Formats: sequence, structure tokens, C-alpha cells
Amino acid sequence: MAKSGKRYRAIAQKVGAGRIFGLADAVTFLKENSTCKFDETIEVAINLNVDPRNADQNIRGMVAMPSGTGKQVRVAVFSRGIVADEASAAGADIVGAEDLAEKINAGEVNFDVCIASPDMMGIVGRLGKILGPRGLMPNPKLGTVTSNVAAAVRNSKAGQVEYRLDKSGIVHAGLCKVSFPGEKIEENVKAFVGAVMKAKPASVKGSYLKSVTISSSMGVGLTLSTSEVLSF
Repeated sequence: MAKSGKRYRAIAQKVGAGRIFGLADAVTFLKENSTCKFDETIEVAINLNVDPRNADQNIRGMVAMPSGTGKQVRVAVFSRGIVADEASAAGADIVGAEDLAEKINAGEVNFDVCIASPDMMGIVGRLGKILGPRGLMPNPKLGTVTSNVAAAVRNSKAGQVEYRLDKSGIVHAGLCKVSFPGEKIEENVKAFVGAVMKAKPASVKGSYLKSVTISSSMGVGLTLSTSEVLSF
């Protein structure tokens, strides 16, 4: 849904041009001006001084949200035997091997996260054309190909957010809900931005951060103070 209309323009007028927010003030503003009938998502966009065309600057990773995301996450796991039992005990919604691959090939992709034990990658690798475009392909760098499947399941259920640089040099993600207490939203924003800042590639020269913007799903983007962001 596009961010437009009378409501959006009215909120934009409150912000004004060129206004810079401290994080606490930005969160307060978003909560006070969220009048949608649904619980909007708090979104953060980080504009970075990197070149997405360079493989060593293609930033990607996972970060746990200290206050959770407010989203029910369905987790699928490729594993067998004891590892499969541990995955189920940890809260995995779907656990399987060849049988799970058959369901996915048949179009049953009813999960948000896919985790695999290393011995399953021969099976999972054949699903790349289905899982890849959906951003669901297990990846060691994201902790979704791991020998400790149970821990990965618990982390996913507790609220992990993936970050990935897009073609325009921006990292964007939804972190939690507007209905969260203000301090909980702030905790998540600090954790997310802090993780992206720590992921600065060694090949980046000069300033790494251009700007950070926070918004709600249907709200106006608020630019955060760069000096405050650098202290997260």
C-alpha cells in the first residue's frame, strides 16, 4: 500500500522539511501519529556509503531483536533423527527431509524461515529456484545452515531480523510493532542499527553512514540524528 493521501500529507506537514529527530522523540512522534486500523510495523532504512556491485561490500546478516518483533514466525527445518527431534522440541513448525522437499516442490511454502543441518544441503540445494527468490534459502552466514538446529529455531522464534543491502545501497527492515512500548522500540532500533554499523566492510573508505530513517508502515520517514546513531 502506497504512503499517500490526506492523512499522510497532514503528518508530513507536522514534520516539516529538514527536521532531525532524536530516537526517543521520533518513536514518540510515530506512536502519537499512528491512526491506522491495524498495528503498523516500525521500519528502519539505513543509507550507507557502500557499492552494492562489490561482493565484499554486499552486507548481509541476522540480528536478534531484544524486544522481539511481534510477529508469529513459522519455521521449517530440514533434518533427520535426533536433530529433527530437537528441532521439534525447540518449536519448529515443520520438520522433514525428502518429504519436506516434495511438499515445497508441490508449492507448499507455508513458512517464514528455513533452517537446515549441514547434511541436508544436498536435498535443500535442489530447491534453490523455489526458496532463493523468496529469501528462504538456508545460508551459513545467516546461521540457518547449522549443526545446532535447535538454537537456530529458538532464535528465529524469539525474533531475529535479517538485514541485506539493496541495489541502491540501503539496508531496510521491519523491526517490531507501533504498539510496543517506546523503550522496547528504541531497544530494537539500537540493536539493528548497531549490528549494521558493526558490519562495515574493511574496504569502505571514509564515512560509512549516510543517514538513518525511521517510519511506521503508513507513516512519514523521520531522519535520525547521525551523531546519536553513531553512539548506538
